[in-house]
Amino acid sequence: MPRPERHVFVCTQNRPPQHPRGSCASKGSMAVLQAFWAEQQKRQAYEKCAVTYSGCLGPCDQGVNVLVYPEAVLYRGVTEVDVAEIF
Repeated sequence: MPRPERHVFVCTQNRPPQHPRGSCASKGSMAVLQAFWAEQQKRQAYEKCAVTYSGCLGPCDQGVNVLVYPEAVLYRGVTEVDVAEIF
């Protein structure tokens, strides 16, 4: 299988509800991840773009965080509505 041109990482870090850093999971990261997988399927982009869940990407208080390589662009506060545009 060839290496994809892009790789999208969606933070799914889950911390306790009162944790001071918060977590992307509590802000809907699983729905965002599912939306990326659905967009990948819709576009049949399996060889062009990999979509992977990840642990903490850093600014948890601004999540859901999505990191796209090779550009190394970090999107913060991502919702399902943003997925098609990011993809």
